[in-house]
Amino acid sequence: MRPETVNAQRMCSIISVIVLWGVFPGLSGGATLDASGQLLADSSLRVAESSTTPGPSEQSATSVQALVIDGNGVIYAGSFGHGIFRTVDRGVTWDQVGGGITDPFILSLASSKDGAVYAGTFRSGVFRSRDGGDSWHSVSAGLKQLEVKALLAVDRELLAGTGDGVYRLDHSGDHWVPVTSGLDDILVHALARSADGTLFAGTSGKGVFRFSPRSTGWVRMRHGLKDHEGLIENFIRVLAIDRDQNILAGTFDGGVFQSTDGGLTWRPISRALPNDSIRGIVFSDHGVVVATGNGIFRTMDKGKQWIPVNKGLTNLAVQALIASGDKGLYVGTSSGVFRSDDGVSWTAVNQGLEAGIAPPPFLFR
Repeated sequence: MRPETVNAQRMCSIISVIVLWGVFPGLSGGATLDASGQLLADSSLRVAESSTTPGPSEQSATSVQALVIDGNGVIYAGSFGHGIFRTVDRGVTWDQVGGGITDPFILSLASSKDGAVYAGTFRSGVFRSRDGGDSWHSVSAGLKQLEVKALLAVDRELLAGTGDGVYRLDHSGDHWVPVTSGLDDILVHALARSADGTLFAGTSGKGVFRFSPRSTGWVRMRHGLKDHEGLIENFIRVLAIDRDQNILAGTFDGGVFQSTDGGLTWRPISRALPNDSIRGIVFSDHGVVVATGNGIFRTMDKGKQWIPVNKGLTNLAVQALIASGDKGLYVGTSSGVFRSDDGVSWTAVNQGLEAGIAPPPFLFR
């Protein structure tokens, strides 16, 4: 079969899954399309979860799309349809917060060094809380599109990945300004910044872009971003940079790629990974931990072998993954939040996350 035929068939398959969610939003925790059919936010179809049977407590828990932990150890969960929840006791109990947020569909969260917490929403831009989540205020002036898929807080800088590229918040006037040129009308799913200040953006349909302090605009990095079938991976869901400044890119359905030269070249490191849909990447003393559409896996040998670490995880279609230092790992699923203290076994921590059925996002006003 000719490569272009394979590419076309594969793209049709991806689009069919996305369109299916758009027609029946109850099938998933968060995939959406814009008017042109561009992927906006992604999560797995429930059919991927058919091998697991959530218990009663998980069935009523809200779908968690984003997680973040602040400098005081407080964890925030952004739900898809029920706003924001907060826990101060490692998930034992949750309280619904978010007064002032006008959009209950939360796509991204970030915590800055000054203690502020930011929430990126589906249709209403960015909101900020300076009082531990009790109250929130809109900080969306300057954003051309208000769907915010990614937030990155580094030092005193806050960046947003939107449906129209990357923006930086000017704190002096709470106004967003575009980060140079080259990403107009491109949806940014993921953001990362290296130690030298270079920014990386993972996009929907255009792969990885880089913007260094010495350059004049975003530059597309594509050399080596091909899967085991030789197909170019243009849908990037996750970006992460380790302490040695190696970059990992998690794709929509092509696994994980690594770059050791600042994004100039890439190589796949997940051929042994059972699932290629990447939803989160974190680094630990025990290697790299990856969340996929079918569970959590860990590698301690740079991808040669991937070990499943899913004991107790009754919902394998993970939507968010964070590490909290010595406080373990947390994942967000369409069945709430799970915590792992040892990186191997998981416990549902959903008391207070019960929120009933969320309103359909396409009918939300």
